[in-house]
Amino acid sequence: MMKKELIIYTDGASRGNPGPGGWGAVILVDEYVMEIAGSAKKATNNQMELQAVLEVLSDSASRAYKGPVRVFSDSAYVVNGLNSWIWGWEKKGWITSTKTPVENKDIWMKLLDLLKEYGGRLSIEKIKGHAGDLYNERCDELAVNVALGKKEKHFKGLQKDYDAFLKEIGTTKKVETGKSKVTSTKKLKTRNSSPAYSYVSLVNGKVYADKTWAECEKRVKGKKGAKYQKVFSKAEETSLVQDYTLGSLL
Repeated sequence: MMKKELIIYTDGASRGNPGPGGWGAVILVDEYVMEIAGSAKKATNNQMELQAVLEVLSDSASRAYKGPVRVFSDSAYVVNGLNSWIWGWEKKGWITSTKTPVENKDIWMKLLDLLKEYGGRLSIEKIKGHAGDLYNERCDELAVNVALGKKEKHFKGLQKDYDAFLKEIGTTKKVETGKSKVTSTKKLKTRNSSPAYSYVSLVNGKVYADKTWAECEKRVKGKKGAKYQKVFSKAEETSLVQDYTLGSLL
């Protein structure tokens, strides 16, 4: 009889990219749930996204589990990297298609060893971030809170008690209406004048997230082909960092 799936949700976050970082994971198997999280003094968002997957898959309990394992991540960088790019990087000596060294090579190499160890029983799947999936939302909270140095209780117990725990701490599933929203000019002006969460830029193939416009301006000024954009939330920062990263790799 086939064992039930080991299901893992992961997420990572950083404030500053690089800056204080955190990663979080929710692990579900049978009727049991466990949350884990960790931090780094200085890391990029992508490093934390990768670290979350590495931490869970390298755990002795996960490696000892012989049933199917499914990992869910909202990072296109992680999912595309583990499902496709990593094999090409290994063959090419860890050089990208643009003839530059693969960033975060040390983490990717450890993950490659784990991919080979788990074999066909492991799948890495993309989930849309900040779209209402309860466990994805919780992973985001875990990662952000750890990055910010907040101490909180991490759940470990039966799944039937988990939803009550999430409700108690205020994690909720967002309701999707499916209706498109039209942003008025007035709202757009208000948004553009709002304080920035960060300024994301792409300079010479590298992605940065600066806390202030002065920092970003200094980074991009006079740099040919540089891209930059003001963002207003962690979700927007994460999305744009991923877009810029993918654009620099393809």
